[in-house]
Amino acid sequence: MTKHFPKRLQNRLMERRICQNRLVKKDGHCNIEFGNVDYHKRFVFFVDFWTTVVETRWRYVLFHYVVSFAGSWFIFGLVWYWIGKSNGDLLEQNPSKNHTPCVNNVYGLTTAFLYSLETQTTIGYGLRAISGVCPGSVALLIIQTLLGTILNCFTCGVILAKISLPKKRGKTISFSQMAVICPKNNNLCLQIQVANMRKSLLIGSQIYGKLLRTTITPNGETIILDQVNIDLAVDAGKDNLFFICPLTLYHVIDKSSPLYEMTEDTLHQQDFELVVFLDGVSESTSIFLHVRTSYIPQEIKWGYSFLPVVSRTKEGKYCVDFSNFSKMVPVATPHCAQCLHNKEIHQDRNNHHGAKTGIDNHGFEVIDILDSGYHTTI
Repeated sequence: MTKHFPKRLQNRLMERRICQNRLVKKDGHCNIEFGNVDYHKRFVFFVDFWTTVVETRWRYVLFHYVVSFAGSWFIFGLVWYWIGKSNGDLLEQNPSKNHTPCVNNVYGLTTAFLYSLETQTTIGYGLRAISGVCPGSVALLIIQTLLGTILNCFTCGVILAKISLPKKRGKTISFSQMAVICPKNNNLCLQIQVANMRKSLLIGSQIYGKLLRTTITPNGETIILDQVNIDLAVDAGKDNLFFICPLTLYHVIDKSSPLYEMTEDTLHQQDFELVVFLDGVSESTSIFLHVRTSYIPQEIKWGYSFLPVVSRTKEGKYCVDFSNFSKMVPVATPHCAQCLHNKEIHQDRNNHHGAKTGIDNHGFEVIDILDSGYHTTI
């Protein structure tokens, strides 16, 4: 146990370093920080107040929910207490028996708070009620009712918007933890698996990728996070996918691919990040969905292929075995894309020349010729 501890610690530190070096994490969150932002520009977030509130974390939303309601009840309770005190309704003021209070049964701070709560939440137990003697109490009742309704609508809207965020639906879209490089249709391809964990479809699904890397232009300019398009597709195309079962996405590594110059030995020495995007519309909620993940060179396995996850039972039903999802098996794979390309060219040339010059002579016979002690076979 002690011997394996340093190795585990080393692996954990390496995973943490890899997580810090990538722009897009595996769960889709962007690992980026904004610095030196002008103070007056921060008010832009308050101009777009709704988006700022919706993007706030749940713990802060719930905290503001409790504070806003409890605070409004208490503030209006103080106002009701002040109205009662101004009219001489409090017990400490010893009102006469013929005294008509502004609000019945409001004779202290606690009862004023309870009346504020009952008014704003429209509970109405019947013990405390406005008498109509004080015009200020009528005006305050109208103001608290209007502000309470606005607060209820706003809070419910925020909670509903956060619950229905597309990010929650995106949690049911799963990408394979690793990508693989293996032959497919006489081409060297990079493959990625993606699965829809729900039976509801994603309408109009589209898949695409971006290769992020640091490049140096011929003029000596360094471009950080240079983006290069990566064409990803399935056998049926790359647009309007029938996303009912796990799909295997592939990118053909040909001369137009930015991965063409890489080999099995130099892959893990590269410094790039492959970001994969999936867009679609949820069939059940009609909400636009955007899911993303990323792969770094250490997460790409050369010479492996994914196990099949879709099978058919004897009853004719299609079965998806998620236990095989992201599982890989080694396969025979060329050392590089150029090797596969050159091998095919060499085979084509041999077949071409062989078909042109190779002639079978069916009348050819083997005879022995004896000449000067030499034995020759023709």
